[in-house]
Amino acid sequence: MVRTTGPHRLVLASASPRRLNLLARVGLTPDEVLPAEIDETPQRGEKPGPLAKRLSCAKGKTIAEQVHQAWILSADTVVGVGRRILEKPADDGEVRCFLSLLSGRRHRVYGGVTLISPAGKTVTRLTTTSVTFKRLEKDEIDAYIASGEWRGKAGGYAIQGRAAAFVKGINGSYFNVVGLPLYETVSLLRGSGFVIPEPTEPE
Repeated sequence: MVRTTGPHRLVLASASPRRLNLLARVGLTPDEVLPAEIDETPQRGEKPGPLAKRLSCAKGKTIAEQVHQAWILSADTVVGVGRRILEKPADDGEVRCFLSLLSGRRHRVYGGVTLISPAGKTVTRLTTTSVTFKRLEKDEIDAYIASGEWRGKAGGYAIQGRAAAFVKGINGSYFNVVGLPLYETVSLLRGSGFVIPEPTEPE
């Protein structure tokens, strides 16, 4: 069913509560949240950055087929070590492999953000953040796996949680690693003509 929601409405094409919370930090509350169900399997030979852009765009276009005359914002986060893509780990064994791979080295987090205007114009941006992990001891990896915090997280960790203690250095947008690069997202919205509400004084 196709819905027409009005040219001033903002639809977030994501099921991530982190992205919703991040938008709230800059005064944005989507009028509707519609997760996009797409196949996120990387294509043969696809690199992490292009994958993040492709999935972000695919999510937005999927929702654009359902909702007309609205602003649609979508995003995707991909963790990469060189050309290798670290997806959301399926089990304890896979997250252990990921954390062992990230231990003591630098990796990159790619954030694709797509905005589709009410007129159907599509713009996609890619943000890259470099993150360096300290060398992880076996007991640290064991404790993190036991916490369960890694579930549903690209790369097998959440920088805003317990894994913050693993981060030796970061170059680029911290919020991109959390799930949505805020500066870049707000710039994209404003540059495309979306009016961001001014903050109101409390009564």
